[in-house]
Amino acid sequence: MTTTRRTLLSGSAAVAAGALLGVPAAHAQPGSTGRPKPTVVLVHGAFADASGWNDVAARLIHDGYPVLAPANPLRSVSTDSAYLAGFLATISGPIVLAAHSYGGIVTTNAAAGNANVKALVYVAAFVPDAGETLLGLQTKYPGSRLSESALDFRPAGESVDGYIKKELFRGVFAGDLPKSTAELMWAGQRPADVRTLGEPSGAPAWKSIPSWYLAARDDQVLPVAAQRFMAQRAGAQVREIDASHVAMISQPAAAADLIRRAAR
Repeated sequence: MTTTRRTLLSGSAAVAAGALLGVPAAHAQPGSTGRPKPTVVLVHGAFADASGWNDVAARLIHDGYPVLAPANPLRSVSTDSAYLAGFLATISGPIVLAAHSYGGIVTTNAAAGNANVKALVYVAAFVPDAGETLLGLQTKYPGSRLSESALDFRPAGESVDGYIKKELFRGVFAGDLPKSTAELMWAGQRPADVRTLGEPSGAPAWKSIPSWYLAARDDQVLPVAAQRFMAQRAGAQVREIDASHVAMISQPAAAADLIRRAAR
């Protein structure tokens, strides 16, 4: 998104746009401290869509949090980050930004410079430093089963999209979900442009914004050793659970609890 466009979305224009999106301003429901509850923005990763956050969102909405789960375009780190940065600029008041998997690199870039983002939550997500890539972090430690051989490739304009193969999808991506659920997720998976794997990340927001991390010990996409490394480097408050890569789906209560902690 251009600087001009971001400027247009700032100030009163941002408040107006936020109202159109149903985002509360300063009169949001107060928490126990009497302060307005922050808006929780949930960002999905590759091979998935925002519905993966449904059970987490339901819990947070029940507790009175304003919740938004925008579509992540999955086209490139730079364009996806700019898209989310523009989206965040329409929200008035404090924000807790939570991400899964590839969504972590997007939120790490999109939150930079946004004073409303008070906390970053990563759920089995990438937490890159400047110049790092998804592929570099995914392969930094052994254990990932998401290799080139696990993907089907289909043309997408001038690029190529990757999809996890049907016979590998559950074991690689969602091993602790019922087979029937994993089959539906495979059928509706949203692919990422494969060029995102090698695109370097920008200046990380976690250097100035507090972070929390939910590490999935049974993750077959992003090894838990890599998750621990990134979380520790970012100074995140960490909780570990026995879960597959889609920890927010298999254990939504744990993910929602961590987000509540970040929102306090």
